[in-house]
Amino acid sequence: MMLTPEKMSLIRLNKYISECGVASRRKADELISEGRVSVNGKIVTKLGTKIDPEKDKVKIDGELVRWEKKVYYLLNKPKGVITSTKDEKNRTTVTELIKTNLKIFPVGRLDYNTTGVLLLTNDGEFANFLTHPRNKIEREYLVTLDKQLSKEDREKLLRGIIVNGKKGKFVSVNYTNKQSPKRVKVITVEGRNHFVKNMFAALGYTVKNLERSRFGKFKITGLKRGEYKKLDPKEIKNIMNKNRGKKA
Repeated sequence: MMLTPEKMSLIRLNKYISECGVASRRKADELISEGRVSVNGKIVTKLGTKIDPEKDKVKIDGELVRWEKKVYYLLNKPKGVITSTKDEKNRTTVTELIKTNLKIFPVGRLDYNTTGVLLLTNDGEFANFLTHPRNKIEREYLVTLDKQLSKEDREKLLRGIIVNGKKGKFVSVNYTNKQSPKRVKVITVEGRNHFVKNMFAALGYTVKNLERSRFGKFKITGLKRGEYKKLDPKEIKNIMNKNRGKKA
């Protein structure tokens, strides 16, 4: 949403940072708490601080934060690409696959060799909407295992198992090929790192291939590996408004 003069009264600092596309509100709060944010030259660490976007100058690590036009991209992530904005080992990052002059970042993470749906944007509010646990946005994955998934283990994955000290479960687990029970499709609302791989590993399985086929309403239909398309901001706004309507 573009900040217009009539709407530019005092707003929370974390919201402004989010609307500038720098980070989600949660991440913005972290930056503030760490003393990395200044307003008019003074470091601000108090959460809930409000600013006047028309008059106040906000900087993160000394760099001025400016509002930018919001953009949204859907990428069919290929293998061998890092889900990050930069990599210390100089490996290709997902942002390098997108042709844009704007500073964008990936929404969530996909492992180095995991393929499929990945969204990139400069809209922190949208990123937070997709990744925040309270919204329970579904992620759908196509999984190839090293051995056949037993019916007993399938039931365990649906009931829930402990992964890294916390209970996790899949919303659904379905065999995609009756002749090859090594291939399954799972749906989860969990966004923890390596969650799918860790769930199967807890039961003694190794994930040989992993593709995210859907993230919320977004699919990679028609996109080849490494290809992407620009999404209509109106579509994004409608999806977010519908989700808010369900909660009302």
